[in-house]
Amino acid sequence: MDALTLLLNRHSCARLTLPAPGGEALDNILKAGLRAPDHGTLTPWQFILFAGEGRERLGTLLGEAARLRGDDDDSISKSEQAPLRAPLVVAVASRFQDHPKVPRLEQELSAGCALMAMQMAAQAQGFNGIWRSGWFIFDQHIRQGLGLAEQDQLVGFLYLGTPQLEARKLRELPLADFVRHF
Repeated sequence: MDALTLLLNRHSCARLTLPAPGGEALDNILKAGLRAPDHGTLTPWQFILFAGEGRERLGTLLGEAARLRGDDDDSISKSEQAPLRAPLVVAVASRFQDHPKVPRLEQELSAGCALMAMQMAAQAQGFNGIWRSGWFIFDQHIRQGLGLAEQDQLVGFLYLGTPQLEARKLRELPLADFVRHF
């Protein structure tokens, strides 16, 4: 698949199963993340992988955070089960470094680009995934449980695996609704 075809057909897939990317395929995914735009060559990202029992431990952490928020039992259970929806989960966080020319937002955007690059690399190799965020990425308990520094920011969880369903036809977005000339 050529790069333009991949970009024009990018889609998320929430129904994922085994096998998860591993070996060279996983290395390619992680290396793609390291190629994200990086003003100042700060490499402002970190990736945390959860497979097997690691997904269950992540679920426990998410459930604890939901409990601390005061969520009801159904929401707590849903939080605990969330990482089990894919055979591999990658947490992506920006690793903020004080810099006179590269503000926090730019470093967080770079980490977001890393996450998208990893999803694209997965799709290019026959896998797929979905970028999940929500309240989880802003929760202090989760940040601490993942060993992130106070200044770090989760930008999302990339759920990866083999798609269970064929991709549906993507809706066509009219350029005129999103583009204007100045």
